[in-house]
Amino acid sequence: MNRRKQWSVFTILISIMLVFTACSGGGSANNVKNTTETKPSDSSSSAEPGKGDANGESAAKEEITITVFSMLANYAGEQPGWFAKLIKDKFNIKLNIIASNLAGGQQKIATMMAAGDLGDLVVFGSNGDDYQDAIKAGLLLDWNQNGLLEKYGPDILKNAGQAIDANKQQFGGGTAIYGIGHDVGSGEGPSEGAEMVFGPNLRWDLYQKLGSPEINTLSDYLNVLKQMKELEPKSDSGRPTYGISLWSDWDGNYMTLAKVISQMNGYQEGDGFNPAGLTLVSVNTKEWQGILDDDGYYLEGLKFYFDANQMGLLDPDSLTQKFSDVSNKFKDGQVFFSQFPWLSNAYNTPENTAAGKGFALIPFQQEKIVSYGMNPYGGNRVWAIGSKAKDPERIMEFLNWLYTPDGMMEASYGPKGLAWDIDGSGKPIVTDYGYKALPANTEPVPEEFGGGTFKDGMNQINNTTLKNSMIHPDTKEPYDYNLWTSVLNHDPDPVTKSWREAMGAMTPREYFVKNDLIAVHQPVFTGDAPATPPADIQQKLSEIGKVIKEYSWKMVFAKNEEEYNKLKNQMVDKAKGLGYDEVIKYDVEITEKTVFANR
Repeated sequence: MNRRKQWSVFTILISIMLVFTACSGGGSANNVKNTTETKPSDSSSSAEPGKGDANGESAAKEEITITVFSMLANYAGEQPGWFAKLIKDKFNIKLNIIASNLAGGQQKIATMMAAGDLGDLVVFGSNGDDYQDAIKAGLLLDWNQNGLLEKYGPDILKNAGQAIDANKQQFGGGTAIYGIGHDVGSGEGPSEGAEMVFGPNLRWDLYQKLGSPEINTLSDYLNVLKQMKELEPKSDSGRPTYGISLWSDWDGNYMTLAKVISQMNGYQEGDGFNPAGLTLVSVNTKEWQGILDDDGYYLEGLKFYFDANQMGLLDPDSLTQKFSDVSNKFKDGQVFFSQFPWLSNAYNTPENTAAGKGFALIPFQQEKIVSYGMNPYGGNRVWAIGSKAKDPERIMEFLNWLYTPDGMMEASYGPKGLAWDIDGSGKPIVTDYGYKALPANTEPVPEEFGGGTFKDGMNQINNTTLKNSMIHPDTKEPYDYNLWTSVLNHDPDPVTKSWREAMGAMTPREYFVKNDLIAVHQPVFTGDAPATPPADIQQKLSEIGKVIKEYSWKMVFAKNEEEYNKLKNQMVDKAKGLGYDEVIKYDVEITEKTVFANR
């Protein structure tokens, strides 16, 4: 790349994950009432902090309802199903979830802040303005208060102590603790499970029918997708199929799905350590690029989607639809290309894969997929407790359990004996039921475990604690069931079996590592980074972001290449006129002073 910038210091780490939170769900957060009990908990009835026991301890405690305000949740209302029964048995608590994703969005967050009450357990989508404003407004509890964390969060301190220290240093002035980040992990190498966060994944069955054509560059996918559409012009329900389908509700200061192309090339957006975030930074070299660099990955992403549209491969609803709409199209088989494996898995139901139909990784030869790596300081999605919580001890006990090995297993896969179990050698296994229910299928759950379906009964808070690829101290295997020896050796479905034979690897993660097509972040603490940009940078960024978003979508749907280039030039000129270069300069200076200085 002609305009990559070389640094004389260590390479960058982006510790922030895609803040992809929009997903399908039901209910309305506006209709959810705060049903938290007003009576304080009787902490004297606890046997050992954080060690709830389904065989009797919960019965000694008064039932309470915890209001969970989750900015990541895609469900609103009382937690149903097996997870509800699990925590009722262990802690005698119920969860009432408020989800700003489903109703109100940022306005819902602002309304609750203005009311001075964020509920009992609070989950922030990032440690940015909302989290910091809540601290300033006194809406979050200091976990040092009355020794709360020390008494009722021993496993948090044991398993995520560095994440606590990081939060204290960055947001608590070195003394107060207002929360803890998600996905805490330690060790080297990739942090993902069997699959990476990013793709690209394609319909493997159709790819094989085409003779498995070679794909060297990103643009090579388009001809393959065109042939797939010719092979299968209609979905399972008879709707039109598309090579690619996009959505706009994840956009911030640019088109998010164009930026994702950089994450297939070893680059990541810089926000998370430099708050303006208009740079893309290599995760394992000393290079960076501005989001609008002419030969950068963002514009390559826009051109890729433009070319797809010119070839009749782009879903015409892309600009107006939401993520949930696209997710439903994947389930129906309307889309052939996925930027994210976990999205395309919506099509990989047991019924489809048993019939030999499904998505799988089909990388391009120049790929360098981003791995977030293990981060002992925790990610940017924050668990916190509201300052007006009536039962902070009980809340901390529950949160503490989520940071334990038992909590990791049960909150993810249900109670032991349902979808998973431990065999005679002490190793984890998926049960016959689990192979039907996991990862999130509509398999009915026996009444003794809570009833309903497995999918509906899943933990609806939608945030993580420890990294799922971390090793369970007892089983000596990862928490991620996809990496269990018993699962990897289990009779694979036809899609998985065919993919393994063709690719010479058991999992996509193994393939990327084996073929040196991966770029792994290394942990770094950026607590000395400024909380927010100066007011003038924020103002510039706001106006620039509007321009980039507007023109990016116009470029994708431009009628021809001449109009595409005209719009691109207008976008760059307008952005620069609004102070784009000044924002980039700020990004670079903060990166150099914080991340590079701490490596």
